[in-house]
Amino acid sequence: MKIVVIGGTGLIGSKLIALLRQRGHEAVAASRNTGVNTLTGEGLAAALTRAQVVVDVANSPSFEDTAVMSFFQTSGRNLLAAEVAAGVQHHVALSVVGTERLQGSGYFRAKLVQEQLIEGSGLPYTIVRATQFMEFLPAIAQSGTEGDAVRLPSAHLQPVAAQDVAAAMADAALGAPLNGMVEVGGPERAGMAAMVERWLRANGDARTVMPDASAPYFGVRVNDGSLTTGADARVGATTLAAWLAAR
Repeated sequence: MKIVVIGGTGLIGSKLIALLRQRGHEAVAASRNTGVNTLTGEGLAAALTRAQVVVDVANSPSFEDTAVMSFFQTSGRNLLAAEVAAGVQHHVALSVVGTERLQGSGYFRAKLVQEQLIEGSGLPYTIVRATQFMEFLPAIAQSGTEGDAVRLPSAHLQPVAAQDVAAAMADAALGAPLNGMVEVGGPERAGMAAMVERWLRANGDARTVMPDASAPYFGVRVNDGSLTTGADARVGATTLAAWLAAR
């Protein structure tokens, strides 16, 4: 089966391509690096020829409110229209757990619009919502850094390894369309500040971590349910300890 992965040269995409090829499928990495641009439509029609499934794991290069909305609206419309024209049978997209709960953020507003475009496209689809990647912990730490201290919310985080997200995306791509959403998260939940502190100490970083219930997460207030999965979610196998040890 031919499966086109939009954003196939990135963190999740490159892992997904490898998994799909290991399972014997024709997995094609489509990104600006390979001559496919969803913002302009360049290369889309050629890339989607004979494709039965398209998996979209691309992300906006800018998280600024206007830019990120423009990215997901424009790329989403172009990609979905090209899929309809090519006769694609299943659209799979990567989104974020808690998207509808974090609409104070321009990024999450744009992700919700992306999901709504997919739902209204008429294409059979599956949306996989993931919690924050373990690989994103450094950026979270930096977002709360004030001098030699890191001030972060005490609300729960449920980080998941990128490899586990890629595995969930592969299973979704090879399964029947759900015409709905599935969640995937890591096996552990703990305060965001505590999770980030574990990453800092494992990397020899002595910055002081300060849990603060009023501290924002990239500009929005969060609680224990904002960034964590529901009861029926898929749980990744990789613990934070195992991920840190492997690095």
